[in-house]
Amino acid sequence: MQWNEALQIIGRSVSVYIVLVFFIRIFGKKELAQLSIVDLIFILLISNSVQNAMLGPDTSLMGGLIAAATLFTTNYLFKVLFRFIPYFNKIIQGEPVILIYNGQVKMEQLISIQMTLEEMEAAVREHGVENIRDVDLAVFEVDGNISVLSHNFSRQSKQKKRKIKPTIKH
Repeated sequence: MQWNEALQIIGRSVSVYIVLVFFIRIFGKKELAQLSIVDLIFILLISNSVQNAMLGPDTSLMGGLIAAATLFTTNYLFKVLFRFIPYFNKIIQGEPVILIYNGQVKMEQLISIQMTLEEMEAAVREHGVENIRDVDLAVFEVDGNISVLSHNFSRQSKQKKRKIKPTIKH
């Protein structure tokens, strides 16, 4: 493989990565938090469809390894940028959106993230709260999950508790 071919694969891989990040940002993250079978098939088909765009005519092992290494590197660089440039993080990942505050649903916020009231009610129930009126705060997080706090923030939902792992070690 010549350097020119490798650079083309790198350029196409970075381009595909950036375009997919853009599309996910435009079409919303709600779908990523809870993948259905349709969503999984969609992701598999997207990955298959962009493979040729990244590799071009080179379907060799080396071409695939270069594309994979480029995607890992690009992803790592995005995470570095997110950490050190908050504005970049805000543009790409967005900000948390308050959906319920003191038992009151923020309908304009639900509409902005393309969520129905029925989906919000289901999310509240998934977090062990029977009624929206009992929710003190519900937030649509930048990762597509919904956090629900109730009873004056004294009881957090048991759903989706995650350990935060730093992306970069000093």
